[in-house]
Amino acid sequence: MSNYTKIGKAEGARTELHDKLGLTGAEISVNTLAAGSSVPFVHAHKANEEIYFILSGKGKAVVDGEEIALCEGDWLRIAPAGRRQFFAAPDSPISYICIQVKAGSLGAYTADDAL
Repeated sequence: MSNYTKIGKAEGARTELHDKLGLTGAEISVNTLAAGSSVPFVHAHKANEEIYFILSGKGKAVVDGEEIALCEGDWLRIAPAGRRQFFAAPDSPISYICIQVKAGSLGAYTADDAL
């Protein structure tokens, strides 16, 4: 049995990696919104924080009614209770990675957890 799982390039508007990689401690998705489009709902979480990395393009997140401009290279963390929705700019698609983990669950950092 192997200690790793590898997949190829993510395709489509949304690729969820939990099943494809057999993730057990995080949910990771790769997402693309076409220019002028948005995630079609506002949502929050019970226990999971989300960390976003903007791969390309530009747009915005609206968190608890506050607009946050986003562009390539930006990182954004949203606490579980933050009510969020994402939008691509009218003239640009936006692609991003979303990493979802249980808030407060990190037990050790890399140096402390290494063998």
